[in-house]
Amino acid sequence: MIKVISIEPKENKMIFVRMSNGKEGYFDVSPYLDKGIFTELKNDGYFKQARILFGGIVWPNAQDFSADTVEVELQVR
Repeated sequence: MIKVISIEPKENKMIFVRMSNGKEGYFDVSPYLDKGIFTELKNDGYFKQARILFGGIVWPNAQDFSADTVEVELQVR
């Protein structure tokens, strides 16, 4: 099972992510910002509260992205 092992929130709603399978790159949260509970992530202070839980990325008010979603959308640079 693939997991997110480290994250670094960056500017422009990007998160630098390292995965347990060795992949690393940027996950862009901006496509989700106008959808339901994800609108709260528009606030930069709140966005930077991202953390890892059960191998995915989560925020305090129940927004989350699974490791599978992150891996599929990972932008390798």
